[in-house]
Amino acid sequence: MNIPSMKDKVSAEEWQLRIELAACYRLVAMYGWTDLVFTHISARVPGPEHHFLINPYGLMFDEITASSLVKVDENCKILHDTPFPVNPAGFVIHSAVHAVRHDVGCVLHTHTRAGVAVSAQKCGVLPISQQSTFVLAALGYHDYEGVALRLDEQPRLQADLGHNSFLMLRNHGLLTVGATIPDAFLAMYFFETTCQIQITAQAAGELIEVHPAILQGIKEVMQKGTDGVGAQIAWPALLRKLDRADQSYKT
Repeated sequence: MNIPSMKDKVSAEEWQLRIELAACYRLVAMYGWTDLVFTHISARVPGPEHHFLINPYGLMFDEITASSLVKVDENCKILHDTPFPVNPAGFVIHSAVHAVRHDVGCVLHTHTRAGVAVSAQKCGVLPISQQSTFVLAALGYHDYEGVALRLDEQPRLQADLGHNSFLMLRNHGLLTVGATIPDAFLAMYFFETTCQIQITAQAAGELIEVHPAILQGIKEVMQKGTDGVGAQIAWPALLRKLDRADQSYKT
């Protein structure tokens, strides 16, 4: 596809955000968390206008570039010339989160097989792995209300997310939020891995649960484990991995 560059049409700050978000889409594809052209990752554009970047509807995640990302307002109205449509219905969940969580710069939502499988279990996330302890420290649940098309669902979704970083959408999938794109991505890595481990372990025999005392103070443990820099401990390496495979996301 021949997509005109947006580099000279946006601020340097927005262009860098576009590169990071396009990288995130490519990494989600690389790790196998996609559902064809469905699901979204949104990022808040810095400034007072409440503008967001989101994927062009119809492109696979491994096709997305910095220039193909679409800028929308809080009602998913497109704010610049683009040959691509967006999916307003898909933005219902994202706009609900961005409206009340001003600390959140990125919302990442997936429909992976493992994620949906655990979301359909009454027990939810079980404390059976180290990864699960990170998730359980900041996890909410939202009951399924059908395809997320109705605005009247937003207040309930907002309440169920609360101040958490992880939200399990029952019978639907996974959602993570972060102050930055790397934060939301690393959170999803832990969430998805937690679900994969749980489904695998449940098929293998009796489970051993992590002692409840270990779950206390887990946020401080994570800070120490990432050298105090959070997702930035892994993000530069992820970008190098992506660059070795394909650097076209930067265009």
